[in-house]
Parts: sequence; C-alpha cells; structure tokens
Amino acid sequence: MSGSMTQAFAQNFLGHSPRWYKATIVGFLILNAVVLFSIGPVAAGWLLVIEFIFTLAMALKCYPLMPGGLLLVEALLLKMTTPQALYDELVHNFPVILLLMFMVAGIYFMKDLLLFLFSRLLLGVRSKAVLALMFCFLSAFLSAFLDALTVTAVIISAGVGFYSVYHRVASGNDPRKDSEIADDENLPKLHHDDLEQFRAFLRSLLMHGAVGTALGGVCTLVGEPQNLLIGHEMGWHFGEFFTKVSPVSLPVLAAGLVTCVLLEKLRWFGYGTLLPDNVRGVLANYAAEDNAERTPRQRAALLVQGAAALILIACLAMHVAEVGLIGLMVIVLITAFTGITDEHRLGSAFKEAMPFTALLVVFFAVVAVIHDQQLFAPLIQWVLALPVEQQPGMLFIANGLLSAISDNVFVATIYITEVKQAFLAGHMSREHFETLAIAINTGTNLPSVATPNGQAAFLFLLTSAIAPLVRLSYGRMVWMAVPYTVVMGGLGWYAVSYWL
Repeated sequence: MSGSMTQAFAQNFLGHSPRWYKATIVGFLILNAVVLFSIGPVAAGWLLVIEFIFTLAMALKCYPLMPGGLLLVEALLLKMTTPQALYDELVHNFPVILLLMFMVAGIYFMKDLLLFLFSRLLLGVRSKAVLALMFCFLSAFLSAFLDALTVTAVIISAGVGFYSVYHRVASGNDPRKDSEIADDENLPKLHHDDLEQFRAFLRSLLMHGAVGTALGGVCTLVGEPQNLLIGHEMGWHFGEFFTKVSPVSLPVLAAGLVTCVLLEKLRWFGYGTLLPDNVRGVLANYAAEDNAERTPRQRAALLVQGAAALILIACLAMHVAEVGLIGLMVIVLITAFTGITDEHRLGSAFKEAMPFTALLVVFFAVVAVIHDQQLFAPLIQWVLALPVEQQPGMLFIANGLLSAISDNVFVATIYITEVKQAFLAGHMSREHFETLAIAINTGTNLPSVATPNGQAAFLFLLTSAIAPLVRLSYGRMVWMAVPYTVVMGGLGWYAVSYWL
C-alpha cells in the first residue's frame, strides 16, 4: 500500500513532465538549502535566479508557474526574502498585473475584428519580407504610444486565430466551432508538412512583432514603464524625452527594420519561411465564406469591436487612466453591445491572462530576492567607479546583462536611483547625469531582447497559448533573437558611447 501511494505521489508531482525534469526540480530544492547554509545567501540567490531561468527555458515540458512557484515558496521559507518584500514588489508593479487581468481579456473580445483585419493583411501581401516589415514596424509604432503587452496580446490573438482556422479545417472540423487545436492526431498526414511550414511562418511573424515592441518602446516616454520612471526622475516631458533618446533610439529602430528584411531574405536563424499555398487557400476560403455568411448581428458586433478599438487607442494615447482600467472598460463596452451576457463566455476571456499573471507574481518574488540579497550591488558600484568617459558604455552593457535575467523596470529603478544620488552628491555634472540616464533607458530596453525573461512582451509570448502551438520554445526564442540582440545591442552601445 505504501509503495503504491509513493508511486502515486511521484506520478502526480508535476504531472506529465519527464522524470528527469521532476528529479531536477527536487535536486534544485535540496541544493538551494545546502548552498544557503554552506556558502551564503548571495550564492543561493544567484543559484535561484539560474534555476528560475531554467524553468522558463523548459516551459514546454511544464508551465513555469508550478516549478518556479516551488522554488520561490522555498526561498520564502528559507528567508531569502519576505512576504512583505514580495507584497511591496507586487504593489509597485500593480499596474502591470491590472493590465494583464483586464487588457488581455479585452483584446480577447476583439478577436473577430482582429482576425478580419489581419486576414486581409496576410492574404493581401504576398511578399514575406514586406509582411514581416509591416508586422515589425506596426508593432514598433503602436508600442511607442501603447503598452507593449497590449500590442503583443493583439499579435498573439491574431496568430491563434489563423492557426485554429487552418488546424480545424485540415482536421475536418468546423472552423467556427471550438475543437482541440493542440492535438495533431486527427490531422491527415498529407497536411503535416504544411502545418510545420505554417508554424515556422507564424513563429517568424510573432518574433518580428515582439522585437518591434522593443524597437518602438524605447523611443518615447510612455513606451515602457522604465521610460516613465526615468523621465520622471530627470524632469523630461514627452517631447524632451524623445529628443534626448533619439540619437540612440532612431538609428537602432532603422537598423532593426533593416535586420527584419535581411533575415527574411537570407532565411537565417529560423526566418524566411513562406506561407504554404494550401494554407493560404484554406484561409482565403474561410475569409470568403465568413464574409458571405456574416449576419447583421455579426456585422454589428464587428462595428462595436471597431469602435471599442478606436476608444482604446484614444484612451491609451491620452493616458486617461491606468491601462488595466481601460481594458476593463473595453470588456464592458464590447460585451454590453454584442449580446455577451453569460458568465461562462466572460470566464473564457480570462483563461489566457491569468496563468501568466500568476507566473509574473512568482517572477516578482525572484526580483524581491535579488533586491533583498543585493545581488546587483557589486556591478553597480564597479560601473560607477570607472572613469567618466567609460561609464555610459559600461552602464549600457551592465543594464543589458542584468535586464536579460531580471525585470528591466527593477534594474532601471536601481540604477537611476544610484546615479541620481551620485549627481545630487556633486559627483557628476548635469550633462553626464543625462547621458547616464539615456544609457540606463536604452540599456534596459535594447539588449534585453536576448532572452524571454528580459522583456515582459517576450515572456508573455513564451507562456501564451500560441507558443506550444507553433513550437516556440525558450531556446528557439533566444536563437531567433540573436541577430536582433547583436544589432540592437551593438549599435545601441556604440551610440551611447560615441554619439551622446
């Protein structure tokens, strides 16, 4: 009896994850305590960061919330951080949590409109390079004024829509009715090659769009949360922020768009895959049938979604309220005027966002450990001790490295606070202070595209419903981000070092 119960517990632990993965997580939990009591909290803190990144990298084996959550529960029990420190971190980042809870659900109710618009774009533009450039540029432009997570949610919603239509048609199901799209068992073998090519096609567009959010987000005061923080500390308004950062942001934006086209033309790093003709035919037939069969109620619903989208853009551009509250307004408007009144249909909209919201809370617990154990302090002190002419470039690199493994808002907060204290103490001029602030802003925005945990938009994409469908793993995201990381990071560093 005891043997069967032990086996049952072992099977239940992390569910269908491979046995080696389960053993690795158990090993982590044991190792953390050993390192903490034998070497010290700093070593244990860095080990925890590495382990959490491992759970993100293995997201397709097991959703990171469970193994990552176990690691952080242990960190709390071992007093590497405190519940209060975690709570303070959550309060500080509450606008992001609010955004995920309501804005992503709001985008869900626009999926018919998004599928309608993006299908016109996808079917109307034959050149993959031009299509990729449009995805990247539109994401950059929107992210300069809207939140990157909102833009990413739109891209993900469109991607899921395209994938589900083709998968259901190829499997012999009604594309307008819910069915299992993660299972290929009912898919005829003759469609498998087309599906793999379609996955590669969607992966490249999703990555171009995600990178675009970083290219545009760095440019303006409202593009990223850390921009607003740095602008507030420096006393810069919208136009002044854009002007100050433009010697770095605009050349990098141009280089990023050129990189997008070159990657598609050269077909490097997993880019360049074309839309299969069979898939194009299925999507074109679906669009034509959808237009022909659309009822007056459905047309009215599209008009309501379009009006809500315009209201959303206007409210976000004018910052009339926190982004999450605007998302809640969108939910209310669309559901009230499109006949959605039952709780079940409302609940479906929150399925996408809530797992990632919970994972983000675990991520902020990692940030609390980093803060409490002062893991970044030695690097900060080392950079500020360098000769003045070397500080901007090294600050850019240091911010990029730390942002690639931690929260870029947290990294920016620490650095801008330390630099401002040095300025107020009379250790640097105002001009040098501004140069360092630009280095911090661009350093936390540009090189951090190297890893999914470096950008919230990338992490959201990795843990979204579309990632397992198109086989977009952590390792594949890192590989596909390499050319962008080199171009954006390299040119950003050069601009910060020599053009400011």
